[in-house]
Amino acid sequence: MTVRVLIADDQPLLRHSLALLIDAEPDLAVAGLAGTGAEAVALAAELRPDVVLMDIRMPGGDGIEATRRIVGDLGGVRVLVLSMFELDEYVYAALRAGASGFLLKDARPEQLLDAVRRTHAGESLFAPAILTRLVEHYLDRPAAGRAARLDGLTERETEVLALVAAGLSNDEIAAALAISIKTVKTHIGHLLAKLAARDRAQLVIAAYENGLVQAS
Repeated sequence: MTVRVLIADDQPLLRHSLALLIDAEPDLAVAGLAGTGAEAVALAAELRPDVVLMDIRMPGGDGIEATRRIVGDLGGVRVLVLSMFELDEYVYAALRAGASGFLLKDARPEQLLDAVRRTHAGESLFAPAILTRLVEHYLDRPAAGRAARLDGLTERETEVLALVAAGLSNDEIAAALAISIKTVKTHIGHLLAKLAARDRAQLVIAAYENGLVQAS
């Protein structure tokens, strides 16, 4: 199965460089190119890509608003934010808008390609610096009312949630717990249902809000 990717960035050179990188992979294909937020929304509705690589700062509607509209209107289309900025306001706004991950533009090509694949597979993906900021942000919040949200989880589900929040992939979680990938996916499905989470990124946030993840 080929993963179809829509690239949204206001810099033509970067857009086409990313397109060349993605099209060179046998399991990935560029569905379209957008230079503005409004164009990204329109093309996503027309082309129904699997993943949108979304820049944040663009003319004609920024990437945050475009992400909100795409995720809200087009079920099954996942957004991976690709930005030069790791400022808190962008990270939290992107996650609130429904982004599945946040990667910095200084990522290596293989990291970007892996991020696209993981985003399509339903896994959240955060650059290490972003993950650290998320941990610090949520651990600074008041603890009152946190524990109740995790009361309905089994011990194994709690273990899986902690590993998801630590940024591990399904393969890595399976290896860490000595279980099959199918079992990992089953546990994650239960977590999504029990925590009323839209996607894996929201599971990560839930883990931080409940104090399950500790800053290193």
